[in-house]
Amino acid sequence: MLDLGLLRTLVAVVDEGSFTRAAERVHRTQSTVSQQIRRLEDDLGRQLLMRDRSGVLVTPTPHGELLAQYARKLLAISTEALDAMESDNRVTTVRVGMPEDFDARRMAEILSQFVRAQPDIRLEVLAGMSTDLRQRLASGDLELALVKREPGQGECLAAWPERLVWAMAADAGAQAFADAPVPLALFPQGCIYRQRAIRSLDAQHRPWRIAFGSHSLTGIQAAVSSGLGVSVLPEGALLDDHTVCDTLPPPPPSEIALIDGGGPASASQRVLADFLRHTVMA
Repeated sequence: MLDLGLLRTLVAVVDEGSFTRAAERVHRTQSTVSQQIRRLEDDLGRQLLMRDRSGVLVTPTPHGELLAQYARKLLAISTEALDAMESDNRVTTVRVGMPEDFDARRMAEILSQFVRAQPDIRLEVLAGMSTDLRQRLASGDLELALVKREPGQGECLAAWPERLVWAMAADAGAQAFADAPVPLALFPQGCIYRQRAIRSLDAQHRPWRIAFGSHSLTGIQAAVSSGLGVSVLPEGALLDDHTVCDTLPPPPPSEIALIDGGGPASASQRVLADFLRHTVMA
């Protein structure tokens, strides 16, 4: 194995053309530099340097020039590796949960802005149902989470009201479900949108049936667009080919809340929480 210390000395001697100046560069005595070069030559069984008659000027042999080229590459890689290790020590990780039924594209754009603005903070993002995210916070698997919930349901770092509407295909017609069970496109159990849809219809004794189920907002939106079913969605999640169905009982609003696990917050958590406060509903 080549000794990086010896290679660094070789490069210094080749660059400076002098043992004296090389010794100053690597902060060694001239005799130590000479010993290191001899050791390197002994290890390789090759002469690496030639001295002039005065013994002052030094030039590399062909083997010395070749080894110096490789030495520069090895030293550069070594420096790069050390920088990477030091940089990694400065990076902190924040684990944050996002609702499965949130606008994934919009949240990806928001989080990308944060990563670009805070390169020393690494995000680990987990998507899931709000009930699952709360459990992850309680168990310490997450530090922060955005969840959907009933308005004012417990403490939070920030909260935003979320107006909900009945979404249906724009070409479905106002009386599409007047005389039949309402076909619903629903998120899984535990989703507040699902609860809003079912409770609103049950309160008025409107018959309904589950026509489509999905964990993803994209899937629910597609089902609504195709006319497969109607769904309770945030007003901001309506697509161009959606319209609000005003013949169904209006669902009450929900709330988006930023919550933590209740323990001491790191500086990185506080930075992310402050960022989300100003961007989630901007």
